[in-house]
Amino acid sequence: MPEGFKFAPFWATRAEVWAPLVLSDKSADRSAQSLRIFARLKDGVTLQQARSDMEGITNRLEKQFPGTNRDVAVVPLQQKAVGDVRPALLVLLGSVAFVLLIGCANVAHMLLARSAAREKEIALRAAIGASSRRLVRQLLTESVVLALLGCLGGLLLAVWGIRMVVAASPPDLPGIEAISMDWRVLAFALGASILTGLFFGLAPAIQGSSLNLNQTLKESGRGATSGMRRRSFRSMLVMSEFAMAAVLLAGAGLMIQSFIKVERIDPGFDSQHILSAIISTAGTREEAPGRRSVFFQQALERVAALPGVRSVSAINHLPLDGDEWDFHFAAGGRPLPRPIEAPHAIFRTIMPGYFQTMGIPLLRGRDVTGSDNTGSPPVVIVNEKLARQYWPGGDAVGQRLALYDNGHPAWYSIVGVAANSKQQDWTGLPQPEMYFPYLQTKMYLESSSGWAKYITLVVRTGTDPAQLAPAVRRTVWELDKGVAISKMESMNDVIAGSLARPHLYVLLLSAFGAIALLLAAIGIYGVMSRYVASRTHEIGVHIALGAEPRAVLRLITRHGMTLAGIGIVAGVIAGFGLTRFMTGILYEVQPSDPLTFLTTSLALIAVAFVACYIPARRAAKVDPMVALRYE
Repeated sequence: MPEGFKFAPFWATRAEVWAPLVLSDKSADRSAQSLRIFARLKDGVTLQQARSDMEGITNRLEKQFPGTNRDVAVVPLQQKAVGDVRPALLVLLGSVAFVLLIGCANVAHMLLARSAAREKEIALRAAIGASSRRLVRQLLTESVVLALLGCLGGLLLAVWGIRMVVAASPPDLPGIEAISMDWRVLAFALGASILTGLFFGLAPAIQGSSLNLNQTLKESGRGATSGMRRRSFRSMLVMSEFAMAAVLLAGAGLMIQSFIKVERIDPGFDSQHILSAIISTAGTREEAPGRRSVFFQQALERVAALPGVRSVSAINHLPLDGDEWDFHFAAGGRPLPRPIEAPHAIFRTIMPGYFQTMGIPLLRGRDVTGSDNTGSPPVVIVNEKLARQYWPGGDAVGQRLALYDNGHPAWYSIVGVAANSKQQDWTGLPQPEMYFPYLQTKMYLESSSGWAKYITLVVRTGTDPAQLAPAVRRTVWELDKGVAISKMESMNDVIAGSLARPHLYVLLLSAFGAIALLLAAIGIYGVMSRYVASRTHEIGVHIALGAEPRAVLRLITRHGMTLAGIGIVAGVIAGFGLTRFMTGILYEVQPSDPLTFLTTSLALIAVAFVACYIPARRAAKVDPMVALRYE
C-alpha cells in the first residue's frame, strides 16, 4: 500500500495499525459474515466474469454446506467507496462550470465594451499601417494578460478557500485529505485562464479590427460606439448569465430547504446534555473476561455519583457514531428459517438505564435492569420497527426471538419495545433493532477478542457535557490508569458530524449561487451602463425636446429588466430539468419545488432592478446641453 493509504469510509474505521488475521475456532460458524474480501482482477477479466465465477463458487458451497451460503455481491471498490457522494460532487462540478461560464460571459461583454470605446484608437492604428492580424494579436495579448492577472488573484483566493473547504468538510468524505494546491490545479487554472482570455477576447478583437476606417474616422463617437449586432450579442450574454444564475440559485435554494428539513429530523432520542466516551480495557489487567464486566459496572457507579450527573449507562456502539452490527434472527411463532436466509436486525448490547439516559421512550414493557445477568432467563428489548414487522400491532412483549449461535437458534424473551431511533443513516427509514443486556451477552462476557474489550459510556448531565468531561475521565482512571478513553464528545457533536456532509454541500452550492448572482448583477449593470453611455446624445435630445426624466428612467429600466426577465424565464425552464439530477441528495424536497423557483426568480428580479436602476437614474439626470455635445 502507498504511504498515506486509508481505508475507504464505508468501513467506519479509523484504524492505522495492520495486524495478521488469525482465524480461531469461533470462525467455524459458517453463518457469520464479518469479513470483507478484496480481489484485484487479472488483466482482461471483466467485472461480469468475476461475478459469474463468484456465483459458481457460492453455488458449490451452498450444496456442500446447505443454508449457510448465498450469492456474494461483487462491486467495484470505487463504487463502494465514493458511490454515495458521486451525485453531490457532480452537482457541485456542474455549479462550478456555470459560475465559470457566467464569469466568461462577463469578460466577453466587458471586452466588447472596451473595444467599442477604443474604435477610434484602433481605426487610427489601422490608418497608419497596422494590419488586421497585428491588431487582433494586440487585442488578444491584452485580453490574455488580463486573464492571467485574474488567474493570479484567483489562485491567492483559492489557497484561502481550499483551507476553508477542508476545514468544513467531514473527515469521512472520500479524498478530502488529498485536496490541495498542486501542479495539476495550477496547470488547470492557468490553462482555463489562457483559453478564457483567447476565446472570449477573440470576438471583440475581430470586431475591433474589422472597422470601416473612413466611417469611423469621420463620425463622432456616438455613431460608432455600438452597432445593433454588438448590442444584440451583449444582450444575449446578459440573458445567458441570468439563466445560469437562476439554475444555480434554484439548486442552492433546494439544498437549503433540504438541509433545514434534515436538521429538524427527530433522532428518536434526546441529544441535549449527553456526554459519550469509548472505554477500552485492552492491554490492562481489566481485559480478562472475568474482570471486564466488573470494571465497567464499577466505572458506571462511580461516574453516576459525580455532581451534575443525572444518569449513566453504556452501549456497545453509539448511534450515528460510525459502527453497527447486524445479526440474523428468527421471530417466535413463525417457521424457523435457515441461518443464511433469516432476517437480520441491528445488534445492541446495553447496560441498565440506557433508555432513560438516552431519552428513548419505552413504548411497552420494561427496561434492562441489573438483575438481567447470566443467572436469569435471557431477555431482549426490540424497537417498534421490528415489533410491528413481526407481531400484529407491535405488541411483542412476551414473545420470543432467537439469535443464531453457530447455526443454532438461542431463544430470548422480549420484555420491552422501545421507540425507533436513528442509527447510521440520519435521513433513512428506521431499521429493526435488538437490545440485549450486557450482563447476559456471553459473546461479550467470555470473548477475548478486541471488540469485546470496549464499551461506550453515555452520561446525561445537568450542565454542559464538556464541563463534566475531565471529571468523568479522572473518575475512570482512578480505577485503572491504563484504561484507554477515546472519542469523548457530546451527542450534539456526534449529530453534527452526521450532518457535516450535507452542510458542506449547502455551503458550497450557496456560495456558488451567491457568486453567480453577483456576477449576473455586475453583467447587467455593465451592459446598462454601456447602453446609457452609447445613447447619451439621444437621451439628451429627448430631454431637450421635453421628455420627463421619469420617462427616461422607465425606458432604460424597462430595457434592462426585459433582458433579465427573458434570462430568468429561460433559467427557470432549464432548472426544472437540470435540478432533477439533485434527486439523490435532496431530502423531502421535490427538485421542481415551485416555491423555490418563485423565490429564486424574485431574488433575481430584485437584483436586476437595482443593477438597472442605477444607470437609468444617471441617464435621467443627464444635462441636455452636455449630452448634445457628447461624443
